[in-house]
Amino acid sequence: MELLFVVLGGLVIGLIARYSLPRRSTHGEALIPAVAAIVASVVWVALTWAGWPWDGGWIWAVSLVASGIVAVAVDILVGRRREEGDRRMLVELGG
Repeated sequence: MELLFVVLGGLVIGLIARYSLPRRSTHGEALIPAVAAIVASVVWVALTWAGWPWDGGWIWAVSLVASGIVAVAVDILVGRRREEGDRRMLVELGG
C-alpha cells in the first residue's frame, strides 16, 4: 500500500515540476510526471530491499526528494535538447 502512495507522491511532484519549469512546451504532458513516479517507486523499492523500514520518515523523504531532483533534471535536459534540435532543423530547412 505504501508503494502506491509513493508513486502518487512522485506523480504529484512531477506535475508540480512540469508546470513550474519554463520549457514545458518542448515535451509531452505525461513525460515528467511519469519519470518522477518511476524514480520514486524504484528508489522506494531499492531502499526497502536495503532494509529501511516502510514506516520510517527517511525512506519517504529520500524517495520523494530523488523523484523531484530527477524530474527537474529530465525537464531541463529534454527541454534544452529539444530546443537545440528545433533550431538545427530550422536552419536545415532554410528558415
